[in-house]
Formats: sequence, structure tokens, C-alpha cells
Amino acid sequence: MAPSAREALLWQLTGIAMVAAILVSCGPTRVPEPRFVRITGSDTMLVLARRWAEAFMSQNPSIVVHVGGGGTGAGVVALVDSRADLATGSRPLLPSEVQRLNERHASLGVSFRCARDGVSVYLNPANVVRDIDLPHLKELFAGRIVNWREVGGLDARVQVLRRPPNSGTHQLFRELVLDEEDYTPEATILPTTSAVVDAVRHDPAAVGYGGLAFAPDLARCAVGGRPPTPANVRNGAYPLARYLFLHAVRRPRGWPRRFVDFVFSDEGQRIVEEVGFVSLWEASPDEADR
Repeated sequence: MAPSAREALLWQLTGIAMVAAILVSCGPTRVPEPRFVRITGSDTMLVLARRWAEAFMSQNPSIVVHVGGGGTGAGVVALVDSRADLATGSRPLLPSEVQRLNERHASLGVSFRCARDGVSVYLNPANVVRDIDLPHLKELFAGRIVNWREVGGLDARVQVLRRPPNSGTHQLFRELVLDEEDYTPEATILPTTSAVVDAVRHDPAAVGYGGLAFAPDLARCAVGGRPPTPANVRNGAYPLARYLFLHAVRRPRGWPRRFVDFVFSDEGQRIVEEVGFVSLWEASPDEADR
């Protein structure tokens, strides 16, 4: 026999009450934490960031860490546009970048010093020059010294190589060496440190620059009598020493925070040295011999 209208209504109300009870017993719905970390930025740090990511994912198999390059400036743009959780940087944030972060996210940004580096001046091994002071280095990259014999080298025209403006190393070298002057307009612009290294490797008259972890087969010129050794980078004796950074919109949470914690761990800093940079912590026993 078909239920009456009253019985049907009672069944509906009972069903609603049961669903409500189940929801209350389960508590509020939680949004699952994203299980990925997006990192992009410095080409200088690309190999280092990938090594960190591999080690971090091996410890956390359910997490995916995406790592990209493009330059420090591109990494900060990705932060501003919410396309990255962390940006690798071979220089500090610029005032203009802090302004964009504040306008978009009401935050001045957060930066973590995560490794040390020395901007190295790369020379072909066939080039007999092994030491250039800062004033002469400035003249070289500004284009006012045009022949290597002017700094004790062979009779050959200097071939200057530089990175593009989106590179943090480009910005830092321009600040520390050129005193904010422009590079010579005759300089060849190359997109990555690896491209600079390859060009110097094939041209005895070329000069370029990049991170300490690159170009073990090239001559790394001393600057003012100070070679870019890990010990000189650590104690600040090398004049082109710098920190490498992880930048974020604000203090990271969740998996990005755990990734930053990993970078500062003993394993994270050991990877820094394995790649060829200088760790934040106390020097390893054989560092002075490197």
C-alpha cells in the first residue's frame, strides 16, 4: 500500500537528519594541502635547485618539486604572478621587485640566504693572464681596454661575454665591477652561464663570468690577488663573493616551508658543496685545498 503524504514527509525529514548527523560527526571539510612545490629563477642555481629537489623528493615520495630557470628576474615575476612558491636568486630582491610584491600581495617579500658563491671571471687556459685588479676589470667589461696586452696578455682583441639583464649575475657584476656603468656595446650576450663557459672554452681571447660551481676546466682569474677559492669566498677576501637566495612572497608554509628547512639541513648544505658552491656552515676540513 502506498504511504500517505504525511508518512512520505516523515521519511524525507528523517533522511535529512541522518545526513546532517553524519556531516557533524565528520567535522568541517578540510581542503587537502597541495603536494607540490614550484621553484623557478636563477640559472646559476639551476643545477643546485634540481639536486635539492631530487633529494627532497626521495625523502618525500608523494611530493613533486617542479624546478625551472630563466633568470632571477623571471623567478621574481613568477612569484608576483603566483606561478611559483619559491624563486631562486643569485642576488637580493631589487627595490622595484619589492614594490611589485607589495602592490600585488601586500607583502615586502621574504629572502633566505641558502649558499655562498663567488662570481668568477672565466678565462681560456691559453690566456696567460691570471690576475686582474678591479679597476682594470671594469675597463675590460666597459670596453676601454680592448687588447689583452694592456693587462699583460698576448696581442689579441678582448672578446667580452655577458649575461642578459634578467640574470641576477648580470646585475651583481654590473654593480660590483662596473659601478653601475653599462657593459661595452660590443659584448656578446649569452643566455646562460653554461653558454658563457662554452664560448670561453673555444676562444682564447674571450672573457666571461659566472658562478663558482661552473667551468672547472677554465682558468678562474684572481681579482686583486685574491682567487675565487671557497675559503676566500667564505671569509669575504674575494671581492666578488655573494650569497645565493630563496625568495618567497611571505614566510612559506606547508611543503614549501619543509623544502626550505631541508635546504638548511646538513644534507641540503652538503649538496651545496657537492655542486661546487660554498655552504653556509663551517668549512669542511679539505675546503682550503679546493
